[in-house]
Amino acid sequence: MVNQYKNEHEIEDVVAGFEQCTTGKDEFTHLSHLTVAVYYLRNSTPDQAFQQMRSGLLRFLDHHGVGPTKYKEQLTLSWMTLIQAVIEDLDPDFSLVEVTNAVLARLGDSRIAVDERR
Repeated sequence: MVNQYKNEHEIEDVVAGFEQCTTGKDEFTHLSHLTVAVYYLRNSTPDQAFQQMRSGLLRFLDHHGVGPTKYKEQLTLSWMTLIQAVIEDLDPDFSLVEVTNAVLARLGDSRIAVDERR
């Protein structure tokens, strides 16, 4: 079972840790990636959210001394598209907490196959 968030502050902490690079590279898990992506998608357009995620991941990798080749553009785009599809499938009145928890429940297994060719 996925650890679920109880309030928006917990989600905002994950996003802040990512954006400020205060989260350790090994602490930024698949669930953290999903959390940040949901936050961005809920607060901007899909294109803007993708750009935020892309620039954030590249900054995060650079900060932690990980080469930029670790970043996979098509993989990120595929995950963002998949997350957006889940969000669109949910009740539009769901809170950020409810949406994030639903996405984590559905996509929390990082072994889910995504189409990297998009």
